[in-house]
Amino acid sequence: MPKSAPTPVPTSDFDGRISIVASRYNATYTDALVDSAEQTIASLCPQAEVQLVRVPGAYEIPVVVEKLASDHENPPAAIIALGVIIRGSTAHADLIAESITTSLHRTSLDYVLPVIHEVLLVENAEQAETRSLGDELNRGREAAEAAVEMIGVMASLD
Repeated sequence: MPKSAPTPVPTSDFDGRISIVASRYNATYTDALVDSAEQTIASLCPQAEVQLVRVPGAYEIPVVVEKLASDHENPPAAIIALGVIIRGSTAHADLIAESITTSLHRTSLDYVLPVIHEVLLVENAEQAETRSLGDELNRGREAAEAAVEMIGVMASLD
């Protein structure tokens, strides 16, 4: 199974809003995901407005994503959900991750809106570092690339 993202999407002239909802928990990793996503959006869509909303933890991400998606007057063109959950010795992390995945998927379908899910469930700090601070598997960059590509896909269907 390849561990690299698809070929990056070309620069877009999109000038709407892309929202990022990010957890403050595990800040070293989530801040790096946010920075990578913002830099990638700036390089792919220089005219895009990036709205950043921070929430306490990963569990709080879906309610804010739902609130943004339900703005009938001015919804974002895409929403990126960023967070890092490090698995512990109980099932708590798995329950949180499953709930987040189900909620984000439901919101995306209910509002026909790209919701990019990069709330990472990892085994340890090393995996979190590789996926947030590294270049090869940087999930913040990949989330932004996916958002930009999906904005283009959705526009082509209108």
